[in-house]
Amino acid sequence: MSVLSRGEIKRLVEGEPPLVADYVDLEAQLQPNGFDMSLREVAMMLSVGCIAQSNAGRVVPPTTPLAFDNSGAMFLVPGSYLITYNEVVSLPENVMALGRPRSSLLRCGVAVHNAVWDAGYHGRSQSLLVVYNPLGFRLERNSRIVQLVFLRLSRPTRGYRGAYQGENV
Repeated sequence: MSVLSRGEIKRLVEGEPPLVADYVDLEAQLQPNGFDMSLREVAMMLSVGCIAQSNAGRVVPPTTPLAFDNSGAMFLVPGSYLITYNEVVSLPENVMALGRPRSSLLRCGVAVHNAVWDAGYHGRSQSLLVVYNPLGFRLERNSRIVQLVFLRLSRPTRGYRGAYQGENV
């Protein structure tokens, strides 16, 4: 397994299908070891969720999007929020990705929690943003908040075929 470099990521972004599409600013988002994902939407969860032994018992709570103000920003009080990225990711069956919050976000008392982007996944992903700062946090639309690090697998695998394939596209 090896981490993809900026040049490899750019080549795959410019390929077909693109590794990442619907980005805001390619040059700003391409990093030496990854690709910065930007904020499209922030939503609040409206009820409880449930993870059961089988997917049949899974309940993902409904959400309601929060509005950006006239300047394209919003103020978030401490708590958890579901975020949606601008970018659509299309991973080949020999590449997976891990998302890490940008360090500036952490320095503001805010974290993003996410799952593995499995090889073969295609979609506009969502993650959990948690404001730990007791004074809250101001966030602008299209802010770069998470860096995806792409890892090439030793060999292709059976790609992702789960419930979130093709989400939000």
